Amino acid sequence: MINVKVFTFNPVQENTYIIYNENRNAIIIDPGCYFKNEQAVLRAFIQENKLKPIQLLNTHCHLDHVFGNYWVHETYQLALYIHANEKPVLEYAPISGLQWGLSFKNYDASLHYLKEGDTIYLDNDELEVLFTPGHSPGSISFYCKKQHFAIVGDVLFFESIGRTDLPGGNHETLLQSIREKLFVLPEETIIYNGHGASTTIGHEIKYNPFLL
Repeated sequence: MINVKVFTFNPVQENTYIIYNENRNAIIIDPGCYFKNEQAVLRAFIQENKLKPIQLLNTHCHLDHVFGNYWVHETYQLALYIHANEKPVLEYAPISGLQWGLSFKNYDASLHYLKEGDTIYLDNDELEVLFTPGHSPGSISFYCKKQHFAIVGDVLFFESIGRTDLPGGNHETLLQSIREKLFVLPEETIIYNGHGASTTIGHEIKYNPFLL
């Protein structure tokens, strides 16, 4: 069984996720830890729960979701998994950081590419990779069919959607991703997003003003 732990990090208040199972294996998703005390919080949770991080994933590579990639890589010797379309977004992230006054050391090791239909394994548990672009050109979501949840980055929020005014964003593509990849999931599916509170597919189908 997968446990989901969320941390809210950095000045942009980004949600970082650790998912882990009864074997204490863990996957880190979108590490947004910018400050050293945030890194310490993440490390303490891993140590206190005797977790072994085995994989590092990004839903997409905007700066607030990648601040901690390098630290996670150096601390736990993990390579980064992203969609191929996010490589230029990842490379641009330090420039965005300077524009925001948030300089950081970017991940600069090997990349592994994920695509629609790939499966992420956490021992016997599985996450399906959904290609959900629009907010970013290579945004992906991680769907656990068995436990009815999806980690979606900045695609869908509680009664809102991701912004599309950043480079590579496209409003119509985002709406299509939500309707064709997320709204077809069971209504009880919990949506763990990149900012703010979680929601469900059923709630967003009924109440999201951007998709009515």
